[in-house]
Amino acid sequence: MSRIHFKTYGCAFNQAESESMAGLLAYAGHRIIDTVADADLVVINSCTVKGKAEAKLFQDLRTFDAIGKPIVIAGCVPQAERSYVETKLANYSIVGTRSIGRITHAVDETLNGNRVVFLEPQQENPRLNLPKIRRNPAVEIIPINEGCLSRCAFCKTKQARGNLLSYDPDTILQHARNAISEGVKELWLTSQDTATYGFDLKTNIAELLQQLCAIPGDFKIRVGMGNPTYYLKQLPTLVDAFMHDRVYKFLHIPVQAGDDQVLCAMHRGYTLAQFWKIVDLFRVRIPDVTIATDVICGYPTETEEQFQNTLGMIERLQPDVCNISRYWRRPGTPAALLKELSKRENKDR
Repeated sequence: MSRIHFKTYGCAFNQAESESMAGLLAYAGHRIIDTVADADLVVINSCTVKGKAEAKLFQDLRTFDAIGKPIVIAGCVPQAERSYVETKLANYSIVGTRSIGRITHAVDETLNGNRVVFLEPQQENPRLNLPKIRRNPAVEIIPINEGCLSRCAFCKTKQARGNLLSYDPDTILQHARNAISEGVKELWLTSQDTATYGFDLKTNIAELLQQLCAIPGDFKIRVGMGNPTYYLKQLPTLVDAFMHDRVYKFLHIPVQAGDDQVLCAMHRGYTLAQFWKIVDLFRVRIPDVTIATDVICGYPTETEEQFQNTLGMIERLQPDVCNISRYWRRPGTPAALLKELSKRENKDR
């Protein structure tokens, strides 16, 4: 039995994967611990959405190397940046985003002094109904799909997660039943874009919510981020699903910019009018709905006037939650080819 410490960056999807990898390791006889100093090996589940998160990975690697800890790197960075695998990450074992079921093999080999690299997808679905160690025993984070249907010009995650792959609804429902039977009180549905769930299976997130709400038990459901383009395609039934007593009245719908020309340059796939159509209907049908949104400031093509349009949009929206980010250039994305604004202007905005 070896002692394993997890370091996780990024979204709820990454957190869910770390919980499953920890569960698989514990099932195999390893012990999951909270402290780095006492660990025999460290698993880092990485995030590539921003340069800052990637930089933190390499900072951690220097720290753990200095104290002599064997390391397995999982998550989006090695999957999106294949060139790193034999350069910057050449001294570490790798587990890709669709290979988390191989974590035990990777850890065992690394502890024996060997390096392994698992980047190709497993044949079986490697995420649902696995052993799990929950960070919060009351919350079950359920990945419902990975990848997306969008082609946002600034996004690096697409290179790591690929195109949409929705998980079988019956498998999701069984996963939820198991969690509820273990005393979980909240189901958090997560993915890169929950709005796209089921588009490859001829179903959708609204139908999945209706099925989940029919499960007996005492629990609530929280729906993770969904993009406007795909919420539009199921809007009336989506609002109906959110009105169920078991669904939190929480809508995370990222707008990213308050100007149609900037949205077009970003390849977001919707207009402001379409964004407002969704928000306005939710607020009419569910007056106490919590609206969360995301905004990127300083996109390379954004003019001062367009930025002021974004400020005006936020003033009108009055979101309950607003996640604000400076534009981060991500290598390999279309936006990386554009001339950036000055760091001062970007920061000021």
